[in-house]
Amino acid sequence: MTNSDSISQDFRELKIDPVTLRTRLGKFLSSPGRPAPPHPTPPCQPASSASSRRRPRRTRTRTSVGGGEVEEEFVWTQIKAEARRDAESEPALASFLFSTVLSHSSLARSISFHLGNKLCSSTLLSTLLYDLFLNAFSSDHALRAATVADLRAARPATGLRVVLPLPPQLQGFLACQAQRVSHKLWNQSRRPLALALQSRISDVFAVDIHPAAKIGKGVLFDHATGVVVGETAVIGNNVSILHHVTLGGTGKAGGDRHPKIGDGVLIGAGATILGNVKIGEGAKIGAGSVVLINVPPRTTAVGNPARLVGGKEKPKEHEEVPGESMDHTSFISEWSGYII
Repeated sequence: MTNSDSISQDFRELKIDPVTLRTRLGKFLSSPGRPAPPHPTPPCQPASSASSRRRPRRTRTRTSVGGGEVEEEFVWTQIKAEARRDAESEPALASFLFSTVLSHSSLARSISFHLGNKLCSSTLLSTLLYDLFLNAFSSDHALRAATVADLRAARPATGLRVVLPLPPQLQGFLACQAQRVSHKLWNQSRRPLALALQSRISDVFAVDIHPAAKIGKGVLFDHATGVVVGETAVIGNNVSILHHVTLGGTGKAGGDRHPKIGDGVLIGAGATILGNVKIGEGAKIGAGSVVLINVPPRTTAVGNPARLVGGKEKPKEHEEVPGESMDHTSFISEWSGYII
C-alpha cells in the first residue's frame, strides 16, 4: 500500500472524500502512479540528523477505574468528535486536525505532540520534547486531572459553541500545561531544563511563568499574552486571569515575595498585583488595577492604587465564583456613577 492509499484510508475513517482531499492538499499527498514522498521530517530538526529518523519512545497512558480516568477518557472522546466534525466541514484543516488530534490515542499524546512541535527549536528537538511531555503526563494522574479541569474551564469563559475547545486552539491553555511540566521538573531538581522550558514558553506564547510558581486546577489564562507570574506566586483553583496581568514582587523583599491568589478569583486585563499579598476567594481585580494590599474574600479591588468595594457575605449565585462567570462589570455601579 502506498503512502497515498494509507492517508486516503485514514481520512475515509473521518468520512472525508479522499479525492477532494487530494485535490485540495495535492502537494502534500502523492498521486497515483507517482512515487510516494518521504516521511516528513519533524519540524525544527535537520533532515540529516539521526534523531529525525528515531521514533519517540512509546509510553502508554495508564488507565484505571477511578473517576478521574473516566472523565479524562470522556473529555478525549468529545475532543476527537469535534475534531472530526471540523475536519469534515473544513477540509483545509483536515491535515492539521489529523496530525494534532485524530492520529493520537490519548489526550496526553495529543498535547505532548503539539507542545513538542510548538516549543522546539533547532537545538531543542521536537522528539526530545515529545518524550519529555509524554513521560510527565503519563506518570502523573494529578497532572492529567489538572489538564482536564483547565479544558473544562476554557469553554464557558471563551464563549465557544462547542462541548470542549480543541487544545491546539488555546494559547493560554498550552502555556499553562507546559508550565505544569516545567514545575514538575523544578521539583525534581531538573532546574536547568525547567528554566529552558520557561524561556521557550516565553518566546513562543509570550507568557512568562516561573517554574516554581504553583498553579491549581481549572485555571484559565484567557488570551494570555503578556502574563507574568513570579517564582513564589500561588494561584488557586478555578481562577481566571486575562492578558497582561503581572503577579510580581515589589523589589524590596526577598524570599516569599509574590501574590497568593485564592480559589475562584477573577483578575482583569492589565492588572498588576505586587508583593506577598493575599487575594481572597471569589474576589475580583478590576482591569488595569494596581493592587498592593490584601483583598478580602468576595471583594472587588479596582483602581490605581486599588481601593476595595463590596465584601458581600451572601453574593448572588453567578458571582460566587467570578473566575467561572467572567463577570467584569458588576462592581462598576458601586464604584462610580457610571452605569452599564
